[in-house]
Order: sequence, then C-alpha cells, then structure tokens
Amino acid sequence: MADIEYLKGLRAVRERAHIVLKAAERDELTHFTYHGEKMPEVADYVAGIIKRDFGPSNFDKIPPHGRWQHFDIGGIPRVDQLIKGWQAAQYDDLEITRRLIDLFFVAVLLDAGAGDVWTFTEPGTGNVYGRSEGIAVAALYMFKAGTLAGSGTSGRNEAVDGHGLASLQIETFRKHFQITPDNEIISDSSRVDLLNSVGSSLLSLPDIFGESGRPGNLVDYLLAQRIGKEDLDYEVLWSVLQQVLLPAWPKNRTHVAGVPIGDAWPLETLKRQSEGQKSENDTLSIQPFHKLTQWLAYSLSVPFIRVLKLQWEKIDRGTGLPEYRNGGLFVDLGVLLLKDQVLKQGQQNSQQETPSFNATSDVIVEWRAMTVALLDKLHEIISAQFTQQGICLSMAQMLEAGTWKGGRELAAKYRPQTKSSPIVIQGDGTLF
Repeated sequence: MADIEYLKGLRAVRERAHIVLKAAERDELTHFTYHGEKMPEVADYVAGIIKRDFGPSNFDKIPPHGRWQHFDIGGIPRVDQLIKGWQAAQYDDLEITRRLIDLFFVAVLLDAGAGDVWTFTEPGTGNVYGRSEGIAVAALYMFKAGTLAGSGTSGRNEAVDGHGLASLQIETFRKHFQITPDNEIISDSSRVDLLNSVGSSLLSLPDIFGESGRPGNLVDYLLAQRIGKEDLDYEVLWSVLQQVLLPAWPKNRTHVAGVPIGDAWPLETLKRQSEGQKSENDTLSIQPFHKLTQWLAYSLSVPFIRVLKLQWEKIDRGTGLPEYRNGGLFVDLGVLLLKDQVLKQGQQNSQQETPSFNATSDVIVEWRAMTVALLDKLHEIISAQFTQQGICLSMAQMLEAGTWKGGRELAAKYRPQTKSSPIVIQGDGTLF
C-alpha cells in the first residue's frame, strides 16, 4: 500500500509532473509540443504583472494564494466586515478563525469552473460577479443565511457543520446561487452531491471535527498537534484534508486496489516513461494533482496567519495549482502548443475555434502535469530575479500576484467574448 499512500501525498504531485517535463524536453509528450525557449518571456510577463501591481515598495504586501481575496471583489472588504461584526459580538480570535474555516471550506469546494454564463447579483449593492469571485460571494451569502448549519445548531446563523452539508438540497443551492434556466452554472448537481458527501465524511471523523462535523473544529485539532512547536505543520493539515475529501469525491475518480486516490489519473506519457519498471499496484503511470485539496489547504492556512498570527512549516511542499488560468498562461504564451491532430479533434469536440476536451481526458491530464512542473520552473526563474532585490517571493505569492492573474488577463485579451481558457475543459463541477 506504500505506493497508494505516496499517490495521496504532495511529493508525488511534484515528482511525477517533473517526469512529464523531462519527457517534454525530449519531445516525447503525447498531445503537446514544448517550447522551453519561451519560458524567459513568460517569466518577464509574470514578473511585470507583479511589479505593476505591487512595485516598487509593496512587495511585502503580496498575499498568499487563497480564497480570502475573492471575497473582497469590487473593493469591498467582506471578510474584514465579518470579522468586525464577530469582534463586536465578543467572539475571541479562536472562534473567529473557526468561523472563517467554516466559510472558506465550503467556498473552496464549490470553486470548480462556473462556466461562461453564470453570474451572481449581490443583494444590497446590485454588483454582478461571475466565475471564482462570484462563487465566493454567493457562498458567503449562503453561509450568512444559515443554510449550511444543521438543525441542531441554534443561535448562530454563520455556521457550517456536517449535518447542514449532508442535508443540503439542490433546490436550496439553486436559490442561493440565483441559478435559473438563463443563469446556469456548470454541474450544480455535482457540486451539491460533493457537499453532501463531504458532510457525511466530516461526521465520520468526530475526533477531528467534533460530533457536529464542524470544519472550524480543525482549528483546535491543529493547535493540539503542535507538540513542542510554535509553528503549525502543513503536512498535518494536508493529511486531515485528504482523510475528509478522498472518500467524498465522485465515485468515477481513480481507484487503486479498491482505494480511492482522488484527483489522480492515468497518463500515457508516464506510462511510456515507466515501461520496464515494476510497482506494487501498477501505479507508475498515474499522475496525481489533488487540485481542490491543495486550493483548500492554501486557503485554510491564511486565517491562521492573519487572525492567530501563526506560521506554517513545510508549506513550500504545496505545488502550483494545475487549473485553467495557470495552464492557460503557458498555452497563450506559446510554451505549450497542441499538436495539429489533437487541436483538430478538440475543435471538433467544441465546434468552435477554441478546442475542448473532457476534464479527465489524457490531453487535459498531460496539460495539468506540465502546468505543475512549469510553475516550479517559472518560480525558480522569477524568485531569483526578486531575490536580487532582497525580496523572497513564495510560490503561493507568485500564483496570487502573477500566474493566475496573468492567465486571466491573457484570456480576456485573446478571447474577449468568453474570457475562457485557450483550451476549454468539459468538467463536472468538482475539477479545475
């Protein structure tokens, strides 16, 4: 079972992706051609965005990649407003952090691609938001309404627990996310199914999340694990999140020897690289990503830093996120190009100029693997530039201030009508 545990961990995400990059450097990818000579151009582009938005004197204010920023779309400090309200109600920092974990937990799990149509109109302001920020704001209002708390939770609307998640109905979700035939979100039923499953999973782990299965009880658990240490352990956070999420993902995800391993998929390029090698359960061809788990871990780490003033050790073991904004950056800037026949197939799939493929197809898995490895390579180049200026730029900061933002800006430039990625992913609401 050692190979299965390996595939569940962060180390496998990075190591397997770099095997794929080595294959790309030998022109042995299945679906893409790799143009590494363009990486300096990508580095200059991303560094330019970071300097544009944070230079010359605000580099220390670059936030880590996380869900917090999405709640504040439109320049409205919604999270700070929540915190001030809780402080006025005499809640201490521990309870405030628990509540933020409650909120962020749900908002991240709902944060697969929304599609090009859906938007959320904010009550009171009338502001309209789409995509990731729209999902964040909609989740915030659903949280504040008490929809995600079980019937046993009294006197506290702003709560999440396993009972509330397990019993969430699709009609309730559609109401709070303002979903109509003219305002559809991708795979609303899959999102609700996921929250239902996660609710049951939380309830199955009372030693961590309490009898109510409250995500916020993670705060107390992690603090109790700091035996003889000041800093929190990112690997402990990761282990807990995998315990919760692996049993909860859709059943069509990859299983090895009957064990679910989550967002991890067979990849032809890895299969070719592993020919002649042996593994316990023939797992050498599987590329893990655990993207939503990584996005959740990055996001949940931030309230501990900002509210409880704690730091994390081993957080650098997290990788760049293999999603369509980061991946789109490398396609739009010419580092990764679909091979001609693959491009034609993708255009046949979409019946448009922009190709599309199923989220679990070999094309998309290869793209995601290359995205992870190229983000490492890009971070190495860019962090060296900033180090010369006396600035330490973490991977999470580069993702937040540079690659994710850069991928979005390129999408708006090249595809202004849809602002979609250069390769469209046909998802199920729980991937990407």
